[in-house]
Amino acid sequence: MKKGLFIILFMVIAILFSGCSIFEPELDIVDTAIQNGNFTTLVSALTEADLVSTLRGTGPFTVFAPTDAAFAKIDATVLSDLVADKPNLTKVLTFHVVSGEYMAADVVGMTELTSVEGSDLVIDVSGSTVKIDVAEITITDIECSNGVIHVIDTVMIPPTVTL
Repeated sequence: MKKGLFIILFMVIAILFSGCSIFEPELDIVDTAIQNGNFTTLVSALTEADLVSTLRGTGPFTVFAPTDAAFAKIDATVLSDLVADKPNLTKVLTFHVVSGEYMAADVVGMTELTSVEGSDLVIDVSGSTVKIDVAEITITDIECSNGVIHVIDTVMIPPTVTL
């Protein structure tokens, strides 16, 4: 009897502690992106724009993070020119950031969010597809110590930038 009670108690504790969501995430947005490995272009661009320390700050931030594949959709010369143009690079990158933490459940109930860059990001929910601006959100709710990352399939360009 005692052994059976111990096993049940152990299973309940294991179930309660199996999800990391009860603990605070340890990594900030930048370190989470680095550890993931699919955001090397984004992290390099953040470094070029001197935004790394900002996204390591207290936040909270919501980042709609384009993958390396999303950046690969941009012509290499155009991307190189953008990276060399720090003011426009900063606008593009901050267009992907929203002040505050918005989980997927929050985003789907909204029609727009205002980016740190200052322009509005239009949210379109159609069935199970959620778009922010022109990008589809492919992975949601990557929790970080200072906010959340949602993965997107396209680099978004704010109306204030022409490529």
